[in-house]
Amino acid sequence: MKSDSSTGAGSAHLQSLIEKFRSRTATVGVVGLGYVGLPLALRLTEAGLRTLGFDVDPAKITTLRRGETYIKTIGPERVATARAKGLDATTDYARAIEMDALVICVPTPLTPAREPDLSYVIGTIEALAPQLRAGQLVSLESTTYPGTTEEELAPRIAARGFTLGEDFFLVYSPEREDPGNAKFNTQTIPKLVSGATPACLEAGIALYSRVVDHVVPVSSMRAAEMAKLLENIHRAVNIGLVNEMKVVADRMGIDIHEVVRAAATKPFGFTPYYPGPGLGGHCIPIDPFYLSWKARQVGVDTRFIELAGEVNRAMPEWVVGKVTHALNERSRAVKGSRVLVLGLAYKKNVDDVRESPAAQIMELLRTRGAQLDYADPFVPKFPRMREHRFELESVALDARMLERYDCVVLVTDHDAFDYDLIQRHARIVVDTRGRYRDEAPNVVRA
Repeated sequence: MKSDSSTGAGSAHLQSLIEKFRSRTATVGVVGLGYVGLPLALRLTEAGLRTLGFDVDPAKITTLRRGETYIKTIGPERVATARAKGLDATTDYARAIEMDALVICVPTPLTPAREPDLSYVIGTIEALAPQLRAGQLVSLESTTYPGTTEEELAPRIAARGFTLGEDFFLVYSPEREDPGNAKFNTQTIPKLVSGATPACLEAGIALYSRVVDHVVPVSSMRAAEMAKLLENIHRAVNIGLVNEMKVVADRMGIDIHEVVRAAATKPFGFTPYYPGPGLGGHCIPIDPFYLSWKARQVGVDTRFIELAGEVNRAMPEWVVGKVTHALNERSRAVKGSRVLVLGLAYKKNVDDVRESPAAQIMELLRTRGAQLDYADPFVPKFPRMREHRFELESVALDARMLERYDCVVLVTDHDAFDYDLIQRHARIVVDTRGRYRDEAPNVVRA
């Protein structure tokens, strides 16, 4: 890999690119218009940069060109406003040559063997490579293991004859999107930025400082990749701890949610994490495996991280065990029972179903013979998933509907649910979120 080790101050390409970002005359391409890419494309447009979104899904392109949205936490009026300001979208990767910067926001899932699957990242850079030209910047935002940007992107760019830091600029800047978070957004969340060389870092800072309030330079791309993993593994490990505490507390007849609330009154030395039915979303269930895999390459076993993962992965099975016990107590078997799952999204008040524990719980119940339905105001139809298939649509909740089911399982506690109505009319409510604080004969904590 050819690279420049200087500051890049004398690079004509660097100075030209920085000036384009400064004057907002640059054109930026966002590759992957999902939960990360679409908010970024909107923010770039709002900041006055010409923005073109790239995606392989023609339906997304059609929706955006109509000025409409396909993510419920992003209002159609925001998309329409951005569209009026020039935001465009395409499936034609040949247009990458028109871009001054290309930001890659594609999935980084796991293989069936639970190892890193970089096929989207590698496929994207290989699709872009023929269109790359001197003076461009490429930034990877996808969460990944340390070394990915240097080992996978840099050689493919260098193979085109470019010298990093001289006539091409490579950046890693991990996404920190939190769908549905009303307090923080793309503009206000501090942005880690790293580069393959000091000149690449300088170019990356010039881009991102136009669109976010606070840019945080990081000394290397590997360090930035590791920082992103730490952020998410920190949550995964602490959720694993409280999930294990939940199992212990349940055996002792103690409400773990009350315990956490009580401990959280300590003003120092404690951060509350709450138990749940399992991990969901793209990052928290996935990232520990990325680090564990890479750690094994350097001869390190991440036993602590992997143990937390075991605990978290066991939660859907534990919830189904609570459903089974609750039905048994009422002389009912799971097989043949009608079960309603409340909430398909992985967290409240969003439509994001990636890695949702609700789908895993439904799969486990189906294998035991339960007759299933679900209700989720954010997910009207069970979506296509890699591992789960259900031909179901969300049911409307009313008293008569609730009374039809032998058991209702609260998996995702959307604010839109009428919890008093649910408790009054459900025969059994298995509560995996601690929504019901008071003891009730038909409420089972899980």
